[in-house]
Amino acid sequence: MRIGVEVGGTFTDLVAIGPDGVRVTKVPSTPASPDEGAFEALVRSGVSLAEVDDLAHGSTVATNAVLERKGFRTAFVTTRGFRDILLLQRHGRSRIYDLEYRKPRPVVDRADSFEVSERVLANGDVEHPLDVEEVTRELIPALGAGRYEAVGICLLNAYVNPEHEAALRDLLRAALPDTTISVSHEITREFREFERASTTTLSAYVQPVIDRYISRFQRRLADGGFAGRFSIMQSNGGRLPADAMRSAAVNALLSGPAAGVMGAARQAGRAGYGNLLTFDMGGTSTDVSVVTDGRPQLTHEFEIDGLPVRVPVIDIHTIGAGGGSIVWVDDGGMLRVGPRSAGAAPGPACYGRGGTEPTLTDAHVIRQTVRAEAFLGGRMAIDPEASRAAFEPIARRFGMSLEEAADSAIRVADANVVQAIQLISTQRGLDPRDYVLAPFGGAGPLHAARVAEDLGVTRIVVPPSAGVISAYGLIASDFTQFSSLTRRVIADDTAADVMREAFAQMRTEAVERARSMRLDGELVLELFADMRFVGQAFEVPVGFDPSELAGLSAQDVRDRFREAHHRVYFFRGDESKPVEFVSFRLGVTLPLAELPVLTETETGLPVDHEIDLFDDRRWWRGRLVSRARMRLGEEVVGPALLEDPTSTVFLPAGWVASRDDADNTTMIWRGRDA
Repeated sequence: MRIGVEVGGTFTDLVAIGPDGVRVTKVPSTPASPDEGAFEALVRSGVSLAEVDDLAHGSTVATNAVLERKGFRTAFVTTRGFRDILLLQRHGRSRIYDLEYRKPRPVVDRADSFEVSERVLANGDVEHPLDVEEVTRELIPALGAGRYEAVGICLLNAYVNPEHEAALRDLLRAALPDTTISVSHEITREFREFERASTTTLSAYVQPVIDRYISRFQRRLADGGFAGRFSIMQSNGGRLPADAMRSAAVNALLSGPAAGVMGAARQAGRAGYGNLLTFDMGGTSTDVSVVTDGRPQLTHEFEIDGLPVRVPVIDIHTIGAGGGSIVWVDDGGMLRVGPRSAGAAPGPACYGRGGTEPTLTDAHVIRQTVRAEAFLGGRMAIDPEASRAAFEPIARRFGMSLEEAADSAIRVADANVVQAIQLISTQRGLDPRDYVLAPFGGAGPLHAARVAEDLGVTRIVVPPSAGVISAYGLIASDFTQFSSLTRRVIADDTAADVMREAFAQMRTEAVERARSMRLDGELVLELFADMRFVGQAFEVPVGFDPSELAGLSAQDVRDRFREAHHRVYFFRGDESKPVEFVSFRLGVTLPLAELPVLTETETGLPVDHEIDLFDDRRWWRGRLVSRARMRLGEEVVGPALLEDPTSTVFLPAGWVASRDDADNTTMIWRGRDA
């Protein structure tokens, strides 16, 4: 029995796959105490925890701690002379024309930043040893007096020689045993001191939050008789044993969206689709990503609340467009959707929990593309009249009918999603028409067809139980960990030897770390080299299969880089332009022995009859169909609504849908005249 529990901004989703088939549960999230919603889903599922062998969890706990500044009191320790690095940041401005622009506020104030006397040079040589007496006399008493819950240590050039960081860590742990200590060389062993310091302090800031959350979760699991494997999803698309996450909390910042991408990639892959544009629209936001040849694209730096985090993550672009996104009119009289959301509390007006502002969910209720009697499979009552009352001021403002106003709001949201997908595809040299759109989340399948039309995409694959695909992705993901090592060196005739040496060093450490986490089995290794032309400021990641390193020549390495550089920048360069290595990254993966199979579940509601729905500024007579009752190969011609207990697929006119042998619903554009 395998269970995935994913806590989202509006709903908490659970997927249980075992000998008796698939169970799907969806309950409202409890933002003030996310684990309460998770255990409510476990109770509602009816599964005995004593029967569960594998439980994977993903949540927004770490993310919310940063965004809401609800982490624990944290201190920052660095090399003398670099106390202000978190405040100085970089010279760039994200809004260059904003005269009142302020740099992002770090999670550690200047008053909580401390210095120690030491200096390691860029080549790793020790110029000044760590002043242990000073640490004992000044730093430790100051940290103790400050009652800090966590300390982040980032010493200059520790990425090349971590000797001083390790010694300082040991001193602080011995003197302050109840304080969480995070060190940069264990989190991101790379150069660029600001990004390394930011990542380290963020990890320290959320580490106590994650520790306490995991401890509460484990206690409640034990009370329920759970004796299986408990793991946490990471932002890179892999999971880790829960205990291992206690020293790698920064990797949990985007765990929910990453699980969704992995779930969609696994499920679509069962039907032979390898190139995907994933489109996850939930209650508060939309996440889009690219999957090529079955593998999500990774990026090695992202920002949260404007602060850089330098660890491998799935390259996901997020916008404020979800079912709870509020529809409003700006000062220029333009109709807008989001980014503000009604969230789980009070939620859309139709929820009847005190919300009065119009949202996308209310718009769908008015258009009847969401049926009130079938919301969450009929398990949650909603009020269509409340939706109509909320949209009345919008309709009156623009001189439209309620249905036209709701339809316009949905088209604005569609345009926002199209722009987000173009950002990760067209603007990076990828043609969306070469990909299949994979929508999921509670609202993704409702918007997918119109988004695909605007992108020129003619095929859509909707996974079964699309509203809970992120929960499925938790148990469909491998165990993965990445390590990094900065080694700046010219890729000359010794380039292949440099790679082999770096790989050998990293492999030994990474395999030992995996075994210490009890990741037993056949490990799969993958190596990435961050490379650039000498003089460039940014690198291009180049992938290498470790099995090919033995026969690789220096010319092969440089050619591989030029090919990667050309894909990104359309510039290959010639042999006269020298190339250099900057960093190496090693991924260690323990693949799943068997992929859990997700199938469609029945709503239990009356289906397969004609309905009225509003779309494209007119009423249509369409068909209502249960996805679970669609026969293999049977075609459903739009307009139609295809329902499952977690989401609704809207099939406009011109689209044809059918069910494949992996239980996906495939939608194909045939044209308005088909």
